[in-house]
Amino acid sequence: MRTIQPSAESTILLLRELVSHLRENRTQLREEWARRITEAQLLTAMTKEEIFAEATSVYDNYVEVLETGSVEALQAYARNLSERIIPRGVETHEVLGIVLLLRDVLARSLFKKYQADFDLLNRVLDAYEPAANRIANTVGVGFVQERERIIRQQQEAIRELSTPVLQVRERLLILPMIGVIDSQRARQLTEQVLRGIRTNRAKVVVMDITGVPAIDSNVANHLVQTVDASRLMGATVIVTGLSPEIAQTLVTIGVDLSKMNTVGDLQGGIEEAERLLGYKVQAEQISG
Repeated sequence: MRTIQPSAESTILLLRELVSHLRENRTQLREEWARRITEAQLLTAMTKEEIFAEATSVYDNYVEVLETGSVEALQAYARNLSERIIPRGVETHEVLGIVLLLRDVLARSLFKKYQADFDLLNRVLDAYEPAANRIANTVGVGFVQERERIIRQQQEAIRELSTPVLQVRERLLILPMIGVIDSQRARQLTEQVLRGIRTNRAKVVVMDITGVPAIDSNVANHLVQTVDASRLMGATVIVTGLSPEIAQTLVTIGVDLSKMNTVGDLQGGIEEAERLLGYKVQAEQISG
């Protein structure tokens, strides 16, 4: 039969005793934990030296949380650790795995120390388990949050690179589009164009879709909306590089082509944009 749960005061005293035991046996327990990590084939993207160094830091943070009850330092360390190991391909299950291994190593050490007094062992474990669970949850949640943040940043960077808004002349922007355009990317494209128009006070935008293999009705409607929104901001959009397949799609789905200024290729689009901006007229006046 389990003993009655210890009071808050006795729990604090027991945790202090635990902390003292874990610090006295730090070298042995840390080495045992690092060995278990290697045997379980976790953190395989890291060297043994790196694993041991991280095991040392995690161990010390772990013991500090048991002593103080505060997880702020552990949260900061978990974020820092995640920033360093996520780009190396370390997965969430590996991080949770090493924390649970540490919990097991420490629990076995406590069992060995208090096995002669079963009632005391139960009270020690009753004090240790909630704290250990809290630590595991803190590290796991911190890793997942950091992983999601990095993924969002990478996705944003990829989208920005895949649809760059380039200023080639004063008041003239070019948007070269490459690859498959889905509804989400089309919405982002609209935002980038409008932001570019406002930032650069652009009057003409050349949107080249030569590298786009196909579009559906939703994406086509986004293109029309981009043209309309740009016009409201005082800019003209010239669409270049329409393939026969995309042109047929636009006709089939009933896009109002009168709203779209289209030119065959990018060079022709730039020349049309320069004409609209008056660059050629100015050049003729100067040469005359």
